[in-house]
Amino acid sequence: MSRGRHVLLARLDSAGDVLLMGPAVRAVAARAERVTLLCGRRGRPAAELLPGVDAIVEHTAPWIDPEPGQLDREETLGLVDTLAGLGADEAIVLTSFHQSALPLALLLRLAGIPRITGISEDYPGSLLDVRVRVDEASDEHEVERALRVVGAAGYTLPQGDQRRLSVVRPWGPPPLGGEYVVVHPGTSVPARAWPAERHAALVDALVRRGRGVVVTGSADERALTRAVSGERGFDLGGRTSFAELADALAGAEAVVAGNTGAAHLAAAVATPVVSLFAPTVPAVRWRPWGVPVELLGDQDAPCAGSRATSCPVAGHPCLCSVSVNDALSAVGRLTLRQELAA
Repeated sequence: MSRGRHVLLARLDSAGDVLLMGPAVRAVAARAERVTLLCGRRGRPAAELLPGVDAIVEHTAPWIDPEPGQLDREETLGLVDTLAGLGADEAIVLTSFHQSALPLALLLRLAGIPRITGISEDYPGSLLDVRVRVDEASDEHEVERALRVVGAAGYTLPQGDQRRLSVVRPWGPPPLGGEYVVVHPGTSVPARAWPAERHAALVDALVRRGRGVVVTGSADERALTRAVSGERGFDLGGRTSFAELADALAGAEAVVAGNTGAAHLAAAVATPVVSLFAPTVPAVRWRPWGVPVELLGDQDAPCAGSRATSCPVAGHPCLCSVSVNDALSAVGRLTLRQELAA
């Protein structure tokens, strides 16, 4: 593809998913004159930090959002009009294995966008100009999957790009003066959560070993972060924007987090991750990308691959099998690795 083109990239789900499309965005931005990103409300905070994005269009899609509202005719037709007004030369729809590109492709076609690329195992008819087929049983990470799709449209990363996640950071001051570990206890769904009392015990254990600890979370998680931080940790729950959270994570020696956006944001600022990973989705596709990772959790538990939002197995064995000492040792291994590499 030649420069001078306006490309619309679409990823309609969460902040973590949007962060994982970062290398694909850079591949398109390297050859296009303008990149517009279509995202949902959950993904917008991440979209605002991605290098290579020139403009953002927000739409919460009821065929993607985990808590969908009813499809609204006027709102949907308004999106078609907005997309038509962009004057984009092409659109590339990025999806995960459990999503379809075709509902959005239909709207993009109604908007008159002349070239549309996306993955589809179903027959797309005239909705896609470039139909990408993938082996959904493969071990391809979401970053590689997105690069495959934009590659099919003719966009590849420039030489020297290491395919890592990246964000534009405001570089605010770190929350603590010295070295610290971030503990992020919240998750998007209960099935991915390590027990709060174990997070709290980990904070205590880290502080007893002389480490500073910052506990992070959203405004809705203030009670959780307060309980986890206790009297020893520094509680940042509900006190940061997504960009400010990136700064807090960037200053950390390591981040302890579940399979959630904070883990991917840590990877985007090159901070090692202790990943408390419930196998409801495959770690091989969704683990933090491009940074040292200690993956904890029983990846062969009965819930593996279920995409459950609440644990379907009594006792939540996939994560309750992880002890505080397991997490503490994982932090130690990551920080020692960083010290040896310095």
